[in-house]
Amino acid sequence: MDVILQIQQLREELEKHNYNYYVLSTPTITDREFDEKMHLLERLEKENPECYDPTSPTQRVGSDLTKEFRQVAHRYPMLSLANTYSEGEVRDWYERIRKTIEGPFEVVCELKFDGTSISLYYEKGVLTRAVTRGDGVMGDDVTANVRTIKSVPLKLWGNYPDSVEFRGEILMPWAVFDALNLERERQEEPLFANPRNAASGSIKQLNPAVVAERKLDAYIYYVLGESLPSTLHSEVLHYAREWGMKTSEHVKVCHSVEEIMEYISYWDKQRKLLPVATDGIVLKVNDERQQRILGMTAKSPRWAIAYKFQAESACTRLNEVTYQVGRTGAVTPVANLDPVQLSGTIVKRASLHNADIIEALDLHIGDMVFVEKGGEIIPKITGVDKEARFLLGDKVSFPQKCPECGVALVRYEGEAAHYCPNETSCPPQQKGKIEHFVSRKAMRIEGLGTETIALLFQNGLLRNIADVYDLKVPDLARLEGLGLKSAYKIKESCEASKEVPFERVLFALGIRFVGETTAKKIAYAIHDIDSLIQASYEQLIAIDEVGERIARSIMLHFSQAENLEIIERLRKYGLQMKMEEDKITPQSTILQGKSIVISGTFSLHSRDEYKEMIEKNGGKNLASVSAKTDFILAGENMGRAKLEKARKLGVHIINEQEFLEMLQ
Repeated sequence: MDVILQIQQLREELEKHNYNYYVLSTPTITDREFDEKMHLLERLEKENPECYDPTSPTQRVGSDLTKEFRQVAHRYPMLSLANTYSEGEVRDWYERIRKTIEGPFEVVCELKFDGTSISLYYEKGVLTRAVTRGDGVMGDDVTANVRTIKSVPLKLWGNYPDSVEFRGEILMPWAVFDALNLERERQEEPLFANPRNAASGSIKQLNPAVVAERKLDAYIYYVLGESLPSTLHSEVLHYAREWGMKTSEHVKVCHSVEEIMEYISYWDKQRKLLPVATDGIVLKVNDERQQRILGMTAKSPRWAIAYKFQAESACTRLNEVTYQVGRTGAVTPVANLDPVQLSGTIVKRASLHNADIIEALDLHIGDMVFVEKGGEIIPKITGVDKEARFLLGDKVSFPQKCPECGVALVRYEGEAAHYCPNETSCPPQQKGKIEHFVSRKAMRIEGLGTETIALLFQNGLLRNIADVYDLKVPDLARLEGLGLKSAYKIKESCEASKEVPFERVLFALGIRFVGETTAKKIAYAIHDIDSLIQASYEQLIAIDEVGERIARSIMLHFSQAENLEIIERLRKYGLQMKMEEDKITPQSTILQGKSIVISGTFSLHSRDEYKEMIEKNGGKNLASVSAKTDFILAGENMGRAKLEKARKLGVHIINEQEFLEMLQ
């Protein structure tokens, strides 16, 4: 077969299989067969670079960082809908429509998916731009990230309009959300509150490859264009599905308010079984011609309304409370429950957060407890059905000793959590510190995931972070599930990590309360590890964002002989233990004491380069505008909210040319 024809056929096959899997949820080949076809296409495209096509299935995952998002104007404003929580107000809305239209009309009922809004632009069938809602008039261009979402076609099929815009919702499925939060919990990173926040945070990631890992989904709920094949919204959605877009299969055309109420009542219960978060029902007049008659208010269309569900909860039995120890020693109580269906997933566990919450709930084993994903949040226990108590079990009491190593727990003043102070010998803390050390934001050592670290720990090859650099290829290769190839990959990644800059090494050490940003500020203020070890309390609290708690934690960390020994070993292995000279030598003190906000897009330098210039000339970067802001460095498409606040507070605004002249 001609190679060009083979490449074209493979592309068409893979797009069809993507559509079957991600849109229709009816795969026709196995994952392995799909992967084999994808690998074959990748090889053929590599061998035949003249066949490059940006819409090929192989081009979905980007690898380059997007340094910033460009703001662009929406072709049509993205208005919000009027909300109601009352069935009575839905009836009133329907009655207003009936009186205005004075004739038969239909209302389309759709599930209101709880994600982040997106506009997708297609020209001649090819995805050209994806834009977030923003302020409704302008949004961020996130095309590179949206291209990684498998349910968003890069090319349309069939008889589509030359120019068309799809409005939809980007979602994170419940199963993906729960898995992501479980991993963040292991890493002791802040958990996402709900799938909506997780989806929104994911689509604004600067690295498309990270977005691809988040396994986002997308549903289309509205189509705009000059030459659509129908004036009926329900029919246009049907055409959108034929063109390859993913739309909800639960759309219903209603002809009476009673049918609408039946739809609302049905989905108020059945939404618990859905794989994605929903928070209500959207009602739209079906005919576009009647929509024009009804018109708009200043903020929303009169022909549509959103009915919002009440927060979802369920009642189930508390069987046991277990306690997890994280890498910082924080002990988190977890309620183990009878399985219950809640917001599309089976909930078996819920966080109890800390001892105070356990005490306030007056929990006993065997209690019937109310579990909620309110607003659809992480499962938590919100109350106890005390009237249902029967054959009551023991009262739940927070342990006095670490459930893993038996050392007495401590609770620091002002802290809600209890901690195990045995950070050098408590197994979950040891493993957690290693997981943190090798993570992407720290040393970025590939091949050492949670399971591999547990395996190495079990076999006595890892006990602390310095042991990572003592790993030998033969020792790794003989372990079950690794092999020679994986062993070499781990060692190569260890070698590459020796180039990681000092500020990330400092973060990787896992000092309690020292996060990524704080580590960077400490590194810029105290330029090497030896000076930091010797730093006084007064020196530490003088650093921006370092308060009493962080300062004392740093001093405690470096007062322990085990930690100092680890530092010396890491130094011997060749890790960066001081800031690069060009980062710590200020170019000038022109901006000394100045607090500056950067907003918009720039043509002469990137935002990161401007941030570095500010720091190297004595200034301080701020994320938001306040009365303490000295001036704003503004590029094109400066955020409207920042602009309005700057005008209100009288904050001076300069452009990049003026800023560069200031530095000269």
